[in-house]
Order: sequence, then C-alpha cells, then structure tokens
Amino acid sequence: MRIGSFAALVKFGFIALLTQGVAATAAEVKVMAGAALRGAFDELVPKFEAATGHKLVIDFGATGTFKSKVEAGEPVDLVIIGSEGVDDLIKQGKIAADTRIEIARVGIGMAVRAGAPKPNISSVDAFKGALVNAKSITYTPEGAAGTQVTKVLDRLGIAEQMKGKTKANAPDRVPQAVAEGEAELAIASSPSLVGVKGVDFAGLLPSDLQSYFINTAGVVSAAKQPEAAKAFVKHLTTPEAAAVIKAKGMEPMSR
Repeated sequence: MRIGSFAALVKFGFIALLTQGVAATAAEVKVMAGAALRGAFDELVPKFEAATGHKLVIDFGATGTFKSKVEAGEPVDLVIIGSEGVDDLIKQGKIAADTRIEIARVGIGMAVRAGAPKPNISSVDAFKGALVNAKSITYTPEGAAGTQVTKVLDRLGIAEQMKGKTKANAPDRVPQAVAEGEAELAIASSPSLVGVKGVDFAGLLPSDLQSYFINTAGVVSAAKQPEAAKAFVKHLTTPEAAAVIKAKGMEPMSR
C-alpha cells in the first residue's frame, strides 16, 4: 500500500473514531418548558445541539399540565416551568433540589398596531388613562396574564366601564386582533407581543400593577439524561442566552 493511501486511511479512521465518540456521548433530552420560552428556544436550542451533539425533544405548555405529568411519572429529563410548580415538585422529591435555577422572568405588557402611537403606560394613572381612552382592548381572560388584567381593572375601578370595549381572544389571537384592526390595544405576556409582525410593543405594565411569572429549571430526579439536561441549563445561563432572552421580551435571571 502506498504511503499516501495509508495516511488517508489513518485520517479516515481518526475521523470515524471522533464521530463514534460524539455519538457515544450524545443524548436525547426530553424537556417540558413554558410556552413563553418558545421564541427564545428557537434560537438557543439549535446552537446547543450543534455544539454538544445532544438532541432536545421539547414540549411547550402550561405549568399545571407539566407538573401533573411529572407527578404521574411521565418520562422527562428537565422541566422549565413556574417557580411554584418546581418548588412543589422538589418537596415531593420529583426534582433534584440542587438543580433548581431561575431562567427568565416574564411580565405583562401592551402592544398597539404597527405604526400607531404608543400610549404612555409608565405609571398607574397613565395606564388607567390609556385604557379609558382606548376604543377597544383585547386579552385572554382565562390566562395567567388575563387573570391579572381582570384584577387590575377591578382595582382601578373601571371594570364596568371597560366591559363594552373588551374583546376576549385566545392567546395567539390577541396580537393578531390588534394587527388586523379588530382591537386597539393588546395586553398579554410580553414574549407573545414582542417581535410579532403587525404590532409594536408599547411596554410593560407599571410595577404596581404587574404580575411576574418566573420560568424556573429543575432536573427531574428520575431523569435518564441528567448531565445533558444540566448542560442545557448551563447554556441558558450564558451571556449569549441572556441577550436572546431579553430580545424576546423577557428578563434573564442569570447573567
């Protein structure tokens, strides 16, 4: 055999060994995550998979639903849900306490149709004025953000006044209703309003009226791929991930 051919075979063999090594360490990680994280994960997950060789299988949904699934023993490696849900699962021994870490805080915000003037909502009085002066508003009454909005309207004493102006919509329809001119103002969790075509984000509700939801990570005690799950959590706490989380309308909790 010629030296050149032998060298080529050696090189090929080395590459094959590297490939086998990656395959041997790569894992399929099952993740349950809050719906608000979908936009950020669209950017963060491919980068993590490319860098590690791991494959993430992610189900997006609500804290209550995922908490029940973990309690029932459904196979999963990592959950990133509301803090209260994670803390309760830790008490039950379903999540390893030393893996708990807060990832992103989600607030409630307001949006207007693209190009329309943004109302001043920097204070309680300004926010109240924006609602009273609006021709119509839309939100999801039964959602977490909608529940807070209902409480706010009662607190501001304008619940009855706003009934005729309020248009209830499903979460994914709230920004679209404003984009299509069905309503003047949309109120929802900030990630569902930021970067949506046809609407401009006007800002978060004043702190005195705000209700924050903190997406918190925890590795399940019975996880089949705990180390890969921990690696993804570490990826979510990098400065690069924090920049993406912030761009998607959330507040990174680890910087």
